[in-house]
Amino acid sequence: MTRIFTNKALDTTALLEKLGVELVRIDLPFRLNHVNCFIAEYENEWTVIDAGLNNKLTRDLWEEKLKDKKVTDILVTHYHPDHFGYVGELQEKAGAKVWMSETDAKAGMNAWEPSFIDQIPANYRASGIPEEQATQMIRNTEEFKPLVSPLPKIGQYLTEKDRVQVGNFEYQVIHTPGHSDGMICLYNEEQSTLFATDHILPKITPNISYWFHGDANPLASYIESLHKIKKLDVEFVIPSHGKPFYGANERIDELLAHHEERLSETLKTIKEPLTVYEACNKLFQRPLTVHEMRFAVGETLSHLEYLRHKKECSREMIDGIWRYEKI
Repeated sequence: MTRIFTNKALDTTALLEKLGVELVRIDLPFRLNHVNCFIAEYENEWTVIDAGLNNKLTRDLWEEKLKDKKVTDILVTHYHPDHFGYVGELQEKAGAKVWMSETDAKAGMNAWEPSFIDQIPANYRASGIPEEQATQMIRNTEEFKPLVSPLPKIGQYLTEKDRVQVGNFEYQVIHTPGHSDGMICLYNEEQSTLFATDHILPKITPNISYWFHGDANPLASYIESLHKIKKLDVEFVIPSHGKPFYGANERIDELLAHHEERLSETLKTIKEPLTVYEACNKLFQRPLTVHEMRFAVGETLSHLEYLRHKKECSREMIDGIWRYEKI
C-alpha cells in the first residue's frame, strides 16, 4: 500500500482528510488550552475518538459537528477529564458503543467517587503539602466531577490484540502506560501513522504523575513506552494537544533527554532530606495555579519514586510525612 504522505509539504489538514479523519479542537479552561478529538467515517458510520470535558462549550461543539451523523463507536484513549468527560453524555445521545482499556475504564469509574477522593488528604499530608493549599487542591479535583458526568457504559475493553477501523484505515491498539496507567495509542503500519494521544506531544512534555496508588513507578513505565513506540519509527504523529507533526523518533529522543535532565536536577535538589512539596517548589520556580500545582507535585513525586526504585535516593517517613534524600 502506498503511503499517502510522500510529500511532506502537504498540509496536515489535507493529510488528515486522506486518512478519512477530521480533527475537532475543543477549548479547555486551563493553561493547556485545548484538546484534539477526532471523528472519522467508515461505511456511513462514524467513530469519535475522545470527547472533551462535559461543559456547554463542548456540548454545543459536538452538536454542531455531529448533527445527523450516525455515531456508532466512541474510542477513549485514557480516562483524564479532557478526553473522557463528555463521553457518557455523548453515548446517551448517540446510542454508541464505548471502547477503552480495562485499566483506565476502572480508573475513570472510580477517580471522582467519594471513596477515592477521601484518600487524597492523606496523600497530600504525606507529601508535606500545607493544609490550606491541600484543601484548595482537593476542591479543584472535586470540581471536575460534573465535567465527567454521567459516566459512560463501557461496551468492550481494548487490548493490544485489537485492531480498530478509523476512517479509511485500520489501526492497531498499543498500550502505552505512563501518562495514565491504561492509556492507548493507535498505530497504522502501512501509513506509518500514530494517534499519539498524550503519550507524545510536539511542544510540551506529557505530565507523568504519581499519587501513592496505581502504577508504583509511572515514569519508568512512560520511558519504557517511549522506547516501545520508538521501535516503530513512526513518520506521522497525530497528538491530542498541539498540531500533527512528522518524526516521532526525533521527538521521543527530546522527551527522553528532558526526563534524564529532570532526574538529574531532582537528585541534586535532595542533597538533604526534603518533602515532596519542598522538592516541588525547588524544581518549579514559577507561580502555579492550584490546578497546575496538582500536576507539579504529582510529577515531582513520580521522579522521586523513579530515583528511589533505582536506589539513588531513600525515602523515610518522619512525623507522618515522607522525606526523600540522595543516597
